[in-house]
Amino acid sequence: MFEAAHSVLRKDPVMAELVDRHDPYVEPDWGEYERLCISIINQQLSTASATAVRERVFDVLDGDVTPERVLSADDAALRDAGLSRRKVEYVQNAARAFQEHDYSRAGLADSSNEEVVDRLTEITGIGEWTARMYLLFVLERPDVLPLGDLAIRRGIEELYADGEELTRAEMREIAKQWRPYRSVATRYVWAEYESDSKSDDC
Repeated sequence: MFEAAHSVLRKDPVMAELVDRHDPYVEPDWGEYERLCISIINQQLSTASATAVRERVFDVLDGDVTPERVLSADDAALRDAGLSRRKVEYVQNAARAFQEHDYSRAGLADSSNEEVVDRLTEITGIGEWTARMYLLFVLERPDVLPLGDLAIRRGIEELYADGEELTRAEMREIAKQWRPYRSVATRYVWAEYESDSKSDDC
């Protein structure tokens, strides 16, 4: 898929530079429920804060991030690791849902993107942003554009409008040239945004 995606993305001069500059596909081999937990942890947190909380939570779980382990974990220990009371409830809600239903790539293979979003958002604590992260990172659907993500919006504005504010309609128009690989383009926008953020922290 990546070779085909890159041939499309390189037609956009901005994206062509990002393809040469970044390798956004290097990440741990997280399981489906584990990746959903990460998205829940990431909700409304900066990248640095979310990473720190995730590491502490995973330590509490001894690296065994499964529905069974989360449901047996001590609530107070999860809160001490940095999860709010509400996020503890969210990861537990997701754990119960995963025990009852098949949210794997195979289990959702016949569901459209919107059907997946509808199913996941039935779980209390899973909103559209989290569901679209699941489409992108777990199910690896090729054409997801998660404009609910602040970093993506800011990244597109920096890359295509010199930091000036764009409407979501304008961003969708920019992203038309990335179809049918908007998920791949999204990863490059994230990579660039995060690299700029790290440079600003130095």
